[in-house]
Parts: sequence; structure tokens; C-alpha cells
Amino acid sequence: MSSSNNTTVSTGGLPSRRNTELLMLVFAVVIPVFAYANVGLAKEESLPAGMLGYGLGLGLLAGIAHLVVRRWAPYADPLMLPIATLLNGLGLVLIWRLDQEPKITTPSLGGALAPGQLMWSTTGIALFIGVLVFLKDHRLLQRYTYISMVVALLLLLSPIFVGKEVNGARIWVQIPGVGSLQPGEFAKIIIAVFFAGYLMVKRDALALASRRVMGIYLPRGRDLGPILVIWAISLMILIFETDLGTSLLFFGIFVVMLYVATERTSWIIFGLLLSASGAVFVASTNSHVEQRVNNWLNPLDRIDDGVTETAQAMFSFGSGGLFGSGLGQGYSRLIGGIAAKSDYILATVGEELGLAGLMAILMLYALLIERGMRTALAARDPFGKLLAVGLAGVFAIQVFVVAGGVTGLIPLTGMTMPFLAQGGSSVIANWALIALLLRISDTARRPAPAPAPSLDAEQTQVVRP
Repeated sequence: MSSSNNTTVSTGGLPSRRNTELLMLVFAVVIPVFAYANVGLAKEESLPAGMLGYGLGLGLLAGIAHLVVRRWAPYADPLMLPIATLLNGLGLVLIWRLDQEPKITTPSLGGALAPGQLMWSTTGIALFIGVLVFLKDHRLLQRYTYISMVVALLLLLSPIFVGKEVNGARIWVQIPGVGSLQPGEFAKIIIAVFFAGYLMVKRDALALASRRVMGIYLPRGRDLGPILVIWAISLMILIFETDLGTSLLFFGIFVVMLYVATERTSWIIFGLLLSASGAVFVASTNSHVEQRVNNWLNPLDRIDDGVTETAQAMFSFGSGGLFGSGLGQGYSRLIGGIAAKSDYILATVGEELGLAGLMAILMLYALLIERGMRTALAARDPFGKLLAVGLAGVFAIQVFVVAGGVTGLIPLTGMTMPFLAQGGSSVIANWALIALLLRISDTARRPAPAPAPSLDAEQTQVVRP
């Protein structure tokens, strides 16, 4: 008598890969510590006094985040946390390096910003932990589809009424005892939740009902409502807040998620036409946006007026060469102002780490985006797929918009490079974004539960002669 197991249900799944994550986190902490030491040796010819404290602090934050992932999201992607930690750590080093330049560390410019950025990074990791601990299942967010829309719109519109204008853009809200926050950084995550919930329900109507015009399937008039509303809101944000970056991000993520949900190329074409027409209209009527476009087209024309940031960024990339001048040995102070630590911090990377270092940083961003898209492919539910695409798309569009603006590919938008640039709102929101992707990844990679034993099967035996 013999027996065999012919079940097709497997309780095994992908390995948890937490030890791999821990090993990668060691490198993610050690590399910024070496960079910190490199800056100190270049500026003072000695190891900086705060190197040990910085290394222990970054290692402690990374270790706590790892333990939380190991406990509450054991099957999550093993690379997202190390990459985010490495980018955040390098950002702290670059901001501290720029703090050593007197020209861009005057009291009028806020003084040294690295300690404050470290505090915001700690707050971001605390929010990262809170999301993983309290959000047991990402599908719970689907219940709040329309509530998230209202919250996102309130966040986007709040600077119009209670915000303050900084460098020509009205995108900041002053909170007593906390400082300035940028609501748009948090709205980008909440709006992705709304789009995922809305498109999951409406995707069939948007995908199947269309008419063909000149070989392109265009949506019906009744289905154009959502995209036209989003386009109008993005234009309103741009007009009243002169916030080019958030408007591009807000409209771009909707078009990307719409394309993924419907698989209709016509939505991409239609979205590009709307965005191009809206940008041309606003650039011709809004002086601040027009000025940014002119600075992009003619970066050398305003040097006599003292507006040199765009030109100096070009010079920084050019002087960096292939391998750069070395950390701490560049001339980023010539960019001047707080822009050196926020909008133009990528210029410091290009000058001091060269093309090789700049491409390494961009590859880290590309790898993080790829892991987000892989999470979307692995997700088992439509809402999770769309949400993961939306979150990864938000990250990708922001990186493209900022990197494109600093390198001169497109006009500068005023957004911050995720994790790398100075900005409390940005680093907190991006840690929350990584936590949501890890939660979706953990659900997707988690092994299927073992099937319940069947009494009838246990009582049935096959006897062979």
C-alpha cells in the first residue's frame, strides 16, 4: 500500500528576505558615514567631531525601522528600506556639507539646516513605523475613497487661504510651534488613494466606451468629466499658488493611473495635450511661471541682475566631469541661498561626485521605482495594484520633474528631490509612501494559508493491490 500527495495548493511562499534587508541596511548606513568623514577631511583635514554620533543615530533609526518591518511586514520587499535609508543618509551629509559654507548658512537663510533635517527624518521614520503597525491591510483605505478626495483637495487649496508666499510660490502653511509645512507633499499620497479607489470602480466604463478619431480612440464626452475636473483643479493650483511642480505631479499621476487602469493609449495622448495647453496658457499669463520659463530658455541672460542659480547649476555639472571634484571640494556656495540645499542640491552631487556619482544616485531612485512597480505586479487585488502604481508613479514623476529642472531639461518647478534635498514635509511624506508600498508588498508576497483539513479526505484511502 502506498500513498501520494497530489494537492495543488502550496503553503510555501517567497522567503521573507529580512536578513538580506539587514545586510543591505549595514551598507546603507556605512556609506553615508564614510561620506561624512570625507567631507570633514576635505574641509578641516580631520575627521568631523560628530561623525560617531551621526553614524550611531542613523544606524539606530535604520535598526528600529528594520525590526518593525521584520515584526509587522515580514514578507515585504527587502530593498525599499535600505535604498530609502541610503538616500536619506546621503541627503543629510550633503546638507551638512553645505552648512559649512558661510555664504549659504547666514541667519537670514535659516542658519545650519542639517540638525533640523535630522529631526524631520526621525519624524518621518516614526510615521513610517506608525503606518506599518496600525495599517494591517492596505485594502482598508479603499473605504475612504471619497473622503480622501476631500482631504486631498483641502490640503492642496489650504495655501491659497492660510499660506505664505516664498520665492514667488504660495505653497507653504505656517503652523505655530512646528514651522512651515508643504501640504502638497502629503496630498500626493492621499490623492493616489482616491484615484486607486475611483478607477477600480470606473475603469470598465472608461476603457470600453470610446470613439475613434483619426485612428485614435478618444473617450466619450460623458467620460471626460473626471479628467477635465482634475485638469481644471491643477490649473487653479498653478494660477493661485504659482506651484508648477505640484500641478504637474497632480495631473500626471492621474493620467498615469488612468492609463494603467484602462490600457488606453488615447488617455496618455489626451492628457499630454491638456497639460501642454494648460502650461502654455499659464506661462503666458502668470509672470512668475513666465520668469521660470525664461530662466530655463536663457539661463545666462539674468546674471547681470544677480539671478545666477540656473547658470551656476550648469557650471557645477560642467566642472564636475566624470568623477567630480570630491565631497567638500566644490563651489556649490556660488549657487547661493537656501536653493543650494533644496532645489539645486543635485547640482552639488554633479559637481562633487561627477557624472558617475550622479548616475549612481539616479539609479538608486530608478531601483526604488522599479521595486514599487514590481509590487504592483505582485499585488493580488485591483486596488492594491492601482495604489502601488500610483505611489511609484508619484515618486517617479517627482524625481523626473526635479532632476529635469536642475539639469535644464525642463523649467525648474521648485519641488524637492525625495529624501535628498532639505525639506521636512518632503522627507516625512516620502517615508509614509515607502511604508504604504511595503505594506502592499507584504500582502502580495505573504504565503497562502494552509488549506483546512477535510474529514472526508482523511477517511478515504486508495488501496492498490
